[in-house]
Amino acid sequence: MSRSLRHGALAATAIAFSIVSLSACAAGNDAETLKVRPDNAATSVGTIKVQNANVITQAEPEAEGPATVVATLFNDGTEDEVLESVTLPGTDVQVKLQPAKGTGPVEIPAGGRVILGGKGNASAVIEGGREATQDGNVQQVVFKLSRTGDVGLGANVVPATGYYKDFGPSALPEAPAATPSGTPETGGSETPEAPAGETPGTEESPAAGTEPQGTPETATAGTTG
Repeated sequence: MSRSLRHGALAATAIAFSIVSLSACAAGNDAETLKVRPDNAATSVGTIKVQNANVITQAEPEAEGPATVVATLFNDGTEDEVLESVTLPGTDVQVKLQPAKGTGPVEIPAGGRVILGGKGNASAVIEGGREATQDGNVQQVVFKLSRTGDVGLGANVVPATGYYKDFGPSALPEAPAATPSGTPETGGSETPEAPAGETPGTEESPAAGTEPQGTPETATAGTTG
């Protein structure tokens, strides 16, 4: 190999190494781009951005219970917004909104965000989730905001497993076993307390001047004529 070709090969290797090094430095060891995350739905309307939207069902296919809508809503505007409702077009299900603390509307502060789903966050619970959605489908979800109006997108329907485990709904508690009614408790029945002034098991004495029952009358001897 000639000297010029050898110098060219070394230069190309050095340039390639520099590009790789710079890319690694720019990304950083803990960069978000190095983490494997699901491809979640996102959209924006005006100053409102919706990211990481999903519909999460029960972890087990046969489990009974609600589903949840999870998402992060960003408000890049200068005025607060209220999330008035979440609907699933094409279904009859109701989505119940609950703020992170207490009662009242779910607010998105100006320049802030609100998270739906997960411990300590606001929630959007779908009653009868199994009837409305199926795992693997894409469900249309509409977020209605007080100023921006409707913001809709197609959200993936996934079970509460793996990455979504901590964001999914709680399963319905099992009903307790029924106890047969009318079964006496161990130890026998209680003896009723006798009223004051009476002795249990003793019949009431007849009133004075009344002849006790069961005593035969004494016949008066007649005079024979």
